[in-house]
Formats: sequence, C-alpha cells, structure tokens
Amino acid sequence: MTHFDQLLASVAGRRAEFEEKRHVPADMVAEFKRAGIYRAGVPKRFGGDALPPAEFLRIVERISVVDGSAGWVASFGSATIYLAALPLDTQAELYADGPDVAFAGGLFPVQPAERVDGGYRVSGRWKFASGCKGADVLGVGIKAGEGKAGRPLTAVLRPDKVEIAENWDVIGMRGTGSHDLLVDGAVVPEEWTFVRGGEPTVDEPLYRYPTVPYAAQVLAVVGLGVARAALDHVIAQGGRSGWTGAPKPAERATYRIAVGQAEAQLRSARAYFYEATEDAWATVEAGDPATDVQASALRLASAHLAKTSFEVVRAAYQLGGIGAIADGSPLQRYLRDASVVPQHAFLQEGMYDGAGAVLMGVQPFPGYL
Repeated sequence: MTHFDQLLASVAGRRAEFEEKRHVPADMVAEFKRAGIYRAGVPKRFGGDALPPAEFLRIVERISVVDGSAGWVASFGSATIYLAALPLDTQAELYADGPDVAFAGGLFPVQPAERVDGGYRVSGRWKFASGCKGADVLGVGIKAGEGKAGRPLTAVLRPDKVEIAENWDVIGMRGTGSHDLLVDGAVVPEEWTFVRGGEPTVDEPLYRYPTVPYAAQVLAVVGLGVARAALDHVIAQGGRSGWTGAPKPAERATYRIAVGQAEAQLRSARAYFYEATEDAWATVEAGDPATDVQASALRLASAHLAKTSFEVVRAAYQLGGIGAIADGSPLQRYLRDASVVPQHAFLQEGMYDGAGAVLMGVQPFPGYL
C-alpha cells in the first residue's frame, strides 16, 4: 500500500469524526502534509513541488471520493500559489522551516484597515475560512485607501493573532471547519500583504496559470469526487434485493437508463474540465500567459462540473430509494456535500453568463477575468 493509499484509508476511517467535530483535526492535516499535499502549490525554489494543476486536481478528486470535507480541506494545498505574490524575502521566511505550510483564508467581507508605519492595523471579522483550525498562516481581506491599484489586499497573519469563532453550523461539508476569523488591531507589515491573483514574484510555470480560476477548479473537483462515490454506490447496489420483493435494481430498465445517463453526464463534464486544464497549462508551461478564452474556459468548466456533479448525486440519491434517507446511508451525506459545491461564489450559474460574454467577444461582468 502506497503512502497515499494509507492516507485515503485514514480519511475513510475518520470521516464520521470530521462531521462530528465539524473540522479536519490538526493531526489529519499533518498526514496531508506528509503526503505532500500542502507543498503542492509551493515554489520549487523554496522546496515545494509546484505541481501541474491537473496532477493536483486528480489528488483532490481521489480524496473527495472518500470524503468531501477532507477533499475540500486538502484542496487548499493549492492556496499557496496566492502567496507567490508576496516579496521573495517574505516567502523565504514563510518557508524557512520547510515547504509544508497550510494556508487558510477568510477573505470576505473585505474590511477597512488603517495605514500605519510600515504596514496596516487590521481589525474585523471574516467568513468561511475553510481549514482554519489546521492552518499555519491565515489570510484576511483588507482595503486601505486605494491599496495596490485599488484592489483589495490579503493580509497574512500567524494563528496567534487571529481568533476563530466556531460557528460552522451547516448541512453539507460539515467537516471543513469554515468558521469566522476575528482580528483585533493586529499590525501586519506591508511585506506580508498581497493582491490575490496579483503579479507573482516567482518565475515558475505554475504561477503563470490563472490564479482565481484555479481556486474555482480545486473546489469544483471536490464535487466531482463526491459524485463519483455516489454513482459507484448505486452501481454496486444494482444487485441488491428490495424489501418488497420487486425485481433487483439492475433488472429494471429505468434504473439502468438512469445509471447510464449519469455516467455519461459525469464523465463528459470531467473530460471538459481536464481538457481545459491541460490546454491552459500547455500555454503557461511554454512561457506564455493564458489567454482570456482559456481562463474563461477554466471558470466555465468548473461551474459546469459543480452543477453536473450535484445533478448526478441527486439522481443517485433518487435511485437509492427509501434506504437513502437513513442517517447511516452514505447517499444522504453525498447529497448534502454535493449541494454545497455549486453554492460557492466561484461556481454559481452566473459563471455561464461570463463565459458566454467571452465566447461572443463582449465584456464579461467585473471580476470574471
């Protein structure tokens, strides 16, 4: 058994614990680190792996098949690509003890910050800081005057400067620990702030890949993994005998048709998702910036994958019949988790509007590109 297979087995054995605690515990995050997940987005010059996006996305997909919350928390192994916009000296300090650094952020709502000598005085409350309880550094969104080119900044703080308000009380993705962050007057030096998606200071291919679309991709692929698990479950259940004496599911044409349609839906959306990924990566690996069309394709493929994955899980849930409603059925967990993914701001149906605009050569809504 490989180290990664051992990690998957550990996730499988502890997924009920993640739900009960409403976060992935620090010792599990440490296992993710040992598996290399949190060095995946770290520059090679600082000892990281700087993995090609498709390679990292497949890792998150496999974890998400086992547990959606664990996949969501693991997905932030890509978040260190944001930090490549920090000054090189700051990054050297950040990775001084090694590249296995877990970064989590509650970036919204952006809060005003006071300019002080050499930096910013930061106070406020931020929402949805997934994985914050296991993070080595935390980011919060600030704005002070015009900032850098008028764009909000992310201020990077150590956990001892941040209070976590444990208010993650939700239906799906319970184990992600997406609590609020509170900061009260912490001073953050200028060199520990950056613009998310801003110009990187590291010259490696990964940091030319479209940053915000990648942030959408790593979340969308969680829904893909959950949908794969749900569909595999109802396929495996095809031979079971029903309580009423009716024909087994696999003997019913309606069941077979629904499974076939769901399989085609999911595999088609997955293929487009990875096709768009590889296309953009080939461009940036060759030394060129990704085009607006390529960046838009990443956003479109991500939103479509999140939507399709939820539709597939919903179909699987219906195929599960009355047994799917039991707390002990994995299908109810799959349904709850998959429903969360397309709710994310990066993955809502407005992305189709932005993509349509780019395809037709008109200006998309602000922030899309």
